[in-house]
Amino acid sequence: MADFFFESVTEKKRPYVAPLRHLLGKFRYPFAPGDSVGIKLHWGEKGNKSYLPPDYAGEISHWLIAQGAKPFIFDTTVLYSGGRHTAEDSLKTAAAHGYTPEFLGCPVVIADGMDGRNVVSIPAGYKHFETVQVGNVFDKAQGFVIFSHFKGHMVSLFGGSIKNISMGFASRAQKQRMHSDYHPILNKKKCTRCGLCTEICPTKAASISEPDYPVYDLKKCIGCAQCIAMCQESALKIFWDSDMTVFQEKLIETAAAVWKKIQDKSIVINSLMNITVECDCLAGKNPVISKDIGFIGGYHPVEVDEESLKMAGADIFEKVHPGIPWQRQFSYAREIDF
Repeated sequence: MADFFFESVTEKKRPYVAPLRHLLGKFRYPFAPGDSVGIKLHWGEKGNKSYLPPDYAGEISHWLIAQGAKPFIFDTTVLYSGGRHTAEDSLKTAAAHGYTPEFLGCPVVIADGMDGRNVVSIPAGYKHFETVQVGNVFDKAQGFVIFSHFKGHMVSLFGGSIKNISMGFASRAQKQRMHSDYHPILNKKKCTRCGLCTEICPTKAASISEPDYPVYDLKKCIGCAQCIAMCQESALKIFWDSDMTVFQEKLIETAAAVWKKIQDKSIVINSLMNITVECDCLAGKNPVISKDIGFIGGYHPVEVDEESLKMAGADIFEKVHPGIPWQRQFSYAREIDF
């Protein structure tokens, strides 16, 4: 059987449920009757318009139920302010976007717990991380479906299965460890002193006093990059404290550690539609940069992401996110036998 398989979208109207149904039928089903199966996905930030509709998650959930499995949908809380910073807010955002137990036919869960303390450290043994801390979802699942919206990202170039596993399973502490190598730098010529960066900073690292420009306390900054992403004037850019490849390696190490635990009974699906400049973590405008392509499924996140990038074309992401050493994700994954 092929390592990955593809279903194109030919309908004229979203959601494209039938192609996903066809793709699911191609998998070598890895779960046993009665298995609890976690469906890892991203239900979109509050105010975001580019997230995948819940129809696809519902299709996966009902496919699993028909096979005798017991699915649940999950994600983890995030570093930045907004609609997913706390578990309570994240569940409200999920429901507002249609990700409800009633529609999906299964529970919706915050993996790191309602208080953010349902976490566990798992072995890594790599250059940057001896261990990684993730939401402890392993105790309640015998298998996983990694369902990812393939799109752009300001520090990893693209976000797909690798990022969905790495950032998606990670605890808030682990997310901060991965983000610790960069912080914002201001271009005063572009800055309008609107103060948005000070309003959205989750640690109050950004401050402004009229008529001055904003300043950033790098001791408080956790590198979540929300201010950079949300600046309407593009007055903020990323300043790297280390080689840009370090973030790519940390992303891979975290994903690889998680994959070691779940690889025996997991499948991977990337949705190549509504491909946008940035990830679904951002509210507001998020331009589409590609036509809808289809679904790619397989048994390994690196292989599925590589094929997704080939089909979408790396150039569309490099145009909007120049200078990112994204190739390091794949070369490093092979170096550490991920």
